[in-house]
Amino acid sequence: MFTTTLQFQFQLDSIDHRTILLAFRRTLLLFLFSSSILISSSVHGYTTRSYIFIYATCSQEKYQPNTPFEPNLNSLLSSIATSSSDVSYNSFSIVNNNGTSSSTPLLEGSIYGLYQCRGDLDPIECSKCVQNSVNQIGLICPYSLSASLQLEGCYIRYEHFDFLGKLDTSLRYKKCNKNVVSNDVEFLRRRDDVLGDLQARRNSDFRVSNSGLVEGYAQCLGDLSAENCNSCMAEAVMKLTRFCGSAVSGDVFLGQCYARYWKSGHYNDDEPDSSNEDQVGKSIAIIVGVVLGLAILVVVLSICKNAMVKRIH
Repeated sequence: MFTTTLQFQFQLDSIDHRTILLAFRRTLLLFLFSSSILISSSVHGYTTRSYIFIYATCSQEKYQPNTPFEPNLNSLLSSIATSSSDVSYNSFSIVNNNGTSSSTPLLEGSIYGLYQCRGDLDPIECSKCVQNSVNQIGLICPYSLSASLQLEGCYIRYEHFDFLGKLDTSLRYKKCNKNVVSNDVEFLRRRDDVLGDLQARRNSDFRVSNSGLVEGYAQCLGDLSAENCNSCMAEAVMKLTRFCGSAVSGDVFLGQCYARYWKSGHYNDDEPDSSNEDQVGKSIAIIVGVVLGLAILVVVLSICKNAMVKRIH
């Protein structure tokens, strides 16, 4: 009996309860994040489209709590949130104490980051969008050494290496409307005119264009030079044409720029409709079930462990 008790106690001790509690906390936060996004997008409609989630990237590498990187990240995110009240773009860097690049950035806690709002967002909406992103990125990418979050109206990114000003045309996200008009020669011509105009603009400002019933806009991140912005935009337009073909609308987000076009009446095709609400409800129900399951597991394990400790002593 004593051997069995010890074996059971060992099995309980071998379970990382801190990991289970952390998983429970993250799942709960993810549930709250998911439900808030779904509610805001379905209830408030177009006026809060700036808050709609587009994509996120999280590094496989993680930092440990209470290491230099953690307070530096918190400081960076705080600076981003504060700065967004004044300007629509800014970049930041926190390096090691001697102010030089380090061969061990993880030990030194070096971090680089930026944020940017979509060019047509007013200052108040911009600040709200960025602060919303700052609050969410830690939930989506917990303890990640690198992360980025793209919402409809704003973008934030941080890295443990200096990425600022370096051209990145890797594909991060694409979406093409399921409706196609392959035989509509007029639409395709107008679409190509819009995309050509967006590509031809020789500046890094928010670019807007329209031709007939087709509209579009594009933007580079503020850390790019005009030359690199044009290179990124050319790549975005090429990918948009190749991936979306004759779709009535399409989006392409690269590492440092994005481009979008749509035929009149199709900009909001991705808005939640009544047929999606049931699926949203099911998704939330599943998340709630997972959260409750983890909570019960944590409670049971804690009770069992305490009971075995008392029996041994």
